[in-house]
Amino acid sequence: MPQATQEISETAVTNDPNARALLQKAFENTARWPADFGGFTSNLEVNTNGTKSQGTVTVNSAKDVSVSLPDADLQKSIEGTVGMIVVHRAHRTFDEADGKYALTFEGDANHPFGQRLRIHGDNSSSFYYLKDNRITQINRTMQHIAFTINVEESAVTPEGKNLTIKYTVYYSSPKDGSLRNVESVTDTHVRVGTADLPATRRIISYENKQVVTKTLTFTNHKLT
Repeated sequence: MPQATQEISETAVTNDPNARALLQKAFENTARWPADFGGFTSNLEVNTNGTKSQGTVTVNSAKDVSVSLPDADLQKSIEGTVGMIVVHRAHRTFDEADGKYALTFEGDANHPFGQRLRIHGDNSSSFYYLKDNRITQINRTMQHIAFTINVEESAVTPEGKNLTIKYTVYYSSPKDGSLRNVESVTDTHVRVGTADLPATRRIISYENKQVVTKTLTFTNHKLT
């Protein structure tokens, strides 16, 4: 995976208004829950290579997510998965997200994923690719892990917003770029009120020297 370049001096970066406008439009074209969304509860079934586990999900906010499952390790893992779904779907403004950083273009727009755009100062060396007013690829590098997310398929909500339904994540070493894991994620959603809530998530990954297929099935959704 191509590694993000380190900015020499964040203070020397001049925000590009064209880059900001492009990313803001893509951001505003992305489906999120309404500003007054209060959360939801649902039943949950987790199927890991044929082994099923039943539980429940409670979402009160992007920072208040709980999962109940019989196995503590599985519960912790699935709580993280559901938490990330909520973070990406929860309402927030552009200025609360990437809009608070300096944004610049890098290179031309000939890449298959479109125009490359750098986010300066987020401590993750982040850069995106954008095409047709959509974010098509996300790259971040942290201390212990780097990842690239390729957005492969999206649905369009009744409001005309893009809702990602399939993407692949490539995890790599931030030191030498060696590949550590790949996850293929496929989602379906159910419309409850004016919110598109998770219905299923299938994750295919490589763990402990084997390919693992895991499905999360959410049923009996209730708004709170």
